[in-house]
Amino acid sequence: MNQNKKIRVLVAKPGLDGHDRGAKVVAYGLRDAGLEVVYTGLRQTPEMIVNAAIQEDVDVVGLSILSGAHLSLTRRVIQSLKEKGAEDKMVIVGGIISPTDAAKLKETGVAEVFIPGTSIKTIADFIKAKFVR
Repeated sequence: MNQNKKIRVLVAKPGLDGHDRGAKVVAYGLRDAGLEVVYTGLRQTPEMIVNAAIQEDVDVVGLSILSGAHLSLTRRVIQSLKEKGAEDKMVIVGGIISPTDAAKLKETGVAEVFIPGTSIKTIADFIKAKFVR
């Protein structure tokens, strides 16, 4: 990755989950950590998220899911990324997710799962470590 190009992150709220305070905190925190952030807002379909990720040319798709539908929604996002030739975008997930489900998400291609209480620095450092060489 070009050292002068900022890492671009899409923060999205898939599904019917109406709670976005955490997603906004993460979005602002990542921006303050030097990343470019695009926030899609509430109630996005997986297809809308993938289309936005492609249109915005992001490097990372961050899904914030508190509804309990993290497995199905994340699988749909990853499948749609593959179908549209955008499987190079790193997918991370945040939410109330059990260790068992976190392992299942990683098996489907999620780079990392962040649970409530994870520091913004930890998330930003993880993302930066994947792109800055």
